[in-house]
Amino acid sequence: MGIEKRLIEDANLTRGMQLATPERITKVIRDVLKGEVGARVKVYEQTCMRCGACAKACHFSLSHPDDASYTPVAKLDKTIFKMVRESGKLNAEQMRGIAQIAHTECNMCRRCIHYCPVGVDIAYLMSLVRRICNKLGITPTFIQDTANSHSATFNQMWVREDEWIDSLVWQEEEAREEFPGIRIPLDKEGADFMYSVIAPEPKFRTQLIYQAAAIFHQAGSDWTMPSRPGWDNSDMCMFTGDYEMMGRIKRAHFELAQKLRVKRIVMGECGHAFRSVYDQGNRWLAWKDSPVPVVHAIEFYWELINEGKIKITHQFEDPVTIHDPCNTIRGRG
Repeated sequence: MGIEKRLIEDANLTRGMQLATPERITKVIRDVLKGEVGARVKVYEQTCMRCGACAKACHFSLSHPDDASYTPVAKLDKTIFKMVRESGKLNAEQMRGIAQIAHTECNMCRRCIHYCPVGVDIAYLMSLVRRICNKLGITPTFIQDTANSHSATFNQMWVREDEWIDSLVWQEEEAREEFPGIRIPLDKEGADFMYSVIAPEPKFRTQLIYQAAAIFHQAGSDWTMPSRPGWDNSDMCMFTGDYEMMGRIKRAHFELAQKLRVKRIVMGECGHAFRSVYDQGNRWLAWKDSPVPVVHAIEFYWELINEGKIKITHQFEDPVTIHDPCNTIRGRG
C-alpha cells in the first residue's frame, strides 16, 4: 500500500503543504543538501545496494511483512533519495507525503544501520528529511507544539520558572519524611555534578526527582540542580529538524553547568535527551568535545554501586536480559 493510500489527518502538515510553493521547496532542498551535508548524502544514495537487509531491523517493516513500502530502503527511496534524483524539484503534495513517512514510519532508532552491509546511516538520512520538512513548515502538529514550548520556555512542557522551583522544594519536603536530612540543593557552585531531568518529571512524574535525590543522599553525593531555564535536557527540536533551536537548548544546558562550575552533568534516564546532549547538539554547535563532561544515569549508578556508595539488597538468581536502548547503549557504545 503506497503512502497516498494511508495519509493521516494533521492540520500542520496540511497548512505547511498549502504554503510550500514548488520554487521554495526546490530552494530549501538544494540549500540543505549543498550547505549542510556536502557529498555525504550523494555517496549514500550511490552506495546503497537496495538489498533490503535493513528490513529485518525495522519494527515498522516487521509489523507490515506484506508491504515492502515500509522497509527502510523503500522509505529512503521515496524521500531523500528522491530529492537527490530530482534535484529538489518536488511539489507540495509530494513533500506532505515525505513528511508523513519521516515522522510516522521511522523513529530514527538506528537499528537498521547495524544491518546495512555497506554502512548507510539510514537514521541520519531520515533526520535530514525531517530537517528539510521543518524548514518548509511541514511538521506534524503535536511534536511541533512541543518544540514551540522549547522555543518559548526552554522546556517541553511549558513549565514556568516558578513552577520548576516549587516542584523541587515540594519534593524535598516530601523526601524529608523518609530522609530527615535530605536536601535538593539549588544553584550550588562547585558541586561534583549537576543533575538534569526532562520536563515531564516536574510536570507529571515529580516523584522521580524525589527518588533520585534519595539515591544521591544515601551515596553522600555532592550535587546540585539549576533553578534557571535550561534545566530540561530533552530536545524535541532535534526530532523536528529545528537544529538552530536545538543548538540554543544545548548551549543553555551546558552554560548552566559552566556557571555553576560543576565537574560534570549527570543526566536522568531519558535516552533521546542524552543523545541530544552528548552527540547531536554539541556537534551542531561545532564543539569538538562537550564543554562539561556528561554521564548517563545508568553509568552513574553503576559507578556508585562499584564504589560501594549504594548497596544492592540482593541479586536475581534467574538469567536476565536488557532491552537495547537506541540512544544510551546502541548509540553511545
